[in-house]
Amino acid sequence: MKKNLRALAVVATATLAVTVAGCASGDTGDGSGDGPEPVVMWGSWSGDQVAQLEEQAARFNESQDDYEVSYVPQELVEEKLLTALAGGQVPDVVLWDRYQTSLYAPKGALASIDEFMDEDAVDTSVFYEPALGEMEVDGELYGLPLLVDNRSLLFNETLLADAGVTPPTNWDELKTAAEALTVKDGGTLAQAGLDLSDPGLFNMYLAQAGGQLLNDDETKTAFNSPEGLEVLEFWQGLLDAGVYQQGFGDTGDSFAEGRTAMKLDGPWALSTLDKVDGLSYGVVQPPAGPNGDKGAYMGGFGLVIPEGAKNAEGAWEFMKWWTTEAENGVAFGEISGWIPANIEAANDAYFTEDEHYAAFIEAMNYAQTRPNVQGFSDVEGKALVPALERFLSGEISAEQALKEAQEQGDQILEQNR
Repeated sequence: MKKNLRALAVVATATLAVTVAGCASGDTGDGSGDGPEPVVMWGSWSGDQVAQLEEQAARFNESQDDYEVSYVPQELVEEKLLTALAGGQVPDVVLWDRYQTSLYAPKGALASIDEFMDEDAVDTSVFYEPALGEMEVDGELYGLPLLVDNRSLLFNETLLADAGVTPPTNWDELKTAAEALTVKDGGTLAQAGLDLSDPGLFNMYLAQAGGQLLNDDETKTAFNSPEGLEVLEFWQGLLDAGVYQQGFGDTGDSFAEGRTAMKLDGPWALSTLDKVDGLSYGVVQPPAGPNGDKGAYMGGFGLVIPEGAKNAEGAWEFMKWWTTEAENGVAFGEISGWIPANIEAANDAYFTEDEHYAAFIEAMNYAQTRPNVQGFSDVEGKALVPALERFLSGEISAEQALKEAQEQGDQILEQNR
């Protein structure tokens, strides 16, 4: 039976009479009824991002008189949440990596929000469907999607213009452009045509090749396939052409420094790049695969209410205000540079008419999410990526990398069923 979070929130607020020292441990305040009720938000964001979240919380606090949200940054927020659950001092709302939902909801760490959704008749069609799906486990919704991203192709406009190269739209053009943009000083790579440092991007290349990560019923891996092999052969061709060498740019941001001509990166990079003197860059959608297939993967954050939150009602009002009202998503985009998971907000002119954001918004129309099945994060982190790293370093062949990742990945999925 689902728990009535509204009823629990009322009881918790009524019985909480004193402030326990240390809001960082999840205390939500005095609950005395005098003034707005405190709502504590946790998240892993730190540094300059703290001010961004505080500014958005202040907007909510000024918009109504019932609740006051405060943000408390936490390192390793998921682990801290499990510890807080054991101690009975959880926060009210968490800025949450959506990809973690399928792992932590079965642990009892997150509260279902289905009753809130039903009572307030929230229209789920306002969100990007894949992002919403990451918040759902076994038919129950555990949060709302807040922010989205994908990897699109960033390119140095000056380097492309000097080489007479136009931004590529498919794999063939990408390889040709990368070769033309590669510069060597003797046998040393001086300018990389394309950054190939991240094997975690295999998933989007696989989608562009027409492949998939898991089989249709999500019980076994599916990347050890002709399409998966086509991706690694394409990578090998780029490496053989010398457009990139392992370790190039490890000591800094070689794209920002003008030493890498193209890279696949997310919208989080834009604010940093915009501050680089003399850097002129552009963004286009990820190049299509051999048969014209487009492929991108969506990541980002959501908002969740932990099981046992003292002020679930206030947490819900805050997350509903931020995620379902498009103007609030746009406002945070202006503060932080992040793209809202609310479709109307993401398609606001602030993003679509910006030369750097427009391609990301276009790619959102076909971006998918990684499989929302328990154990897949380990398939990726412990089986697939390590095998791909060994392939990129020349230790094993493409066939061996895919075979080893498949065998280990299938075993992980079996253990999690």
